[in-house]
Amino acid sequence: MSAAEFNELLLSNADPLKPFAVSLTHDQEVAKDLFQETLYKALANQDKYSTGTNIKAWLFTLMRNIFINEYRRKAKQRTIFGNSANDTLINSRRIVVSNEAESWLRLKEIHKAVYQLPDIFRVPFLLYFEGYRYHEISGSLKEPLGTIKSRIHFARKLLKEQLSQY
Repeated sequence: MSAAEFNELLLSNADPLKPFAVSLTHDQEVAKDLFQETLYKALANQDKYSTGTNIKAWLFTLMRNIFINEYRRKAKQRTIFGNSANDTLINSRRIVVSNEAESWLRLKEIHKAVYQLPDIFRVPFLLYFEGYRYHEISGSLKEPLGTIKSRIHFARKLLKEQLSQY
């Protein structure tokens, strides 16, 4: 297969890669980079493509492998850079001391906000928070499943408004 034929075949089958890249990365900009990297690797490895095979499958596999390799590389690196001019390392294995008093104050505020919720929202929310499932809460409170789900949703919404400072 000539280079021109391969390029035409590649471009005619490249569009389905874009949504796949977004589904892998969950970020439009990173997906664009992954798409470009895939096309670059496809062009660089044109000699490894066997004429007559499914080029879409080959491109999807190529993209998936690039994504996995990049993920592994980042997981191995595990270094976070600061936004300062000299890019200091943030996680340079220093011991971090937490402020327990501040944590306790926040926790106290959260408990206060939860217990200020109206009973119809607080009870299902606390049961859900303790690990009960929707249908279990629905059965124990003798309320429809949809009602329980909406009450828990509204409890979360109210808490989010009350605790917006955190």
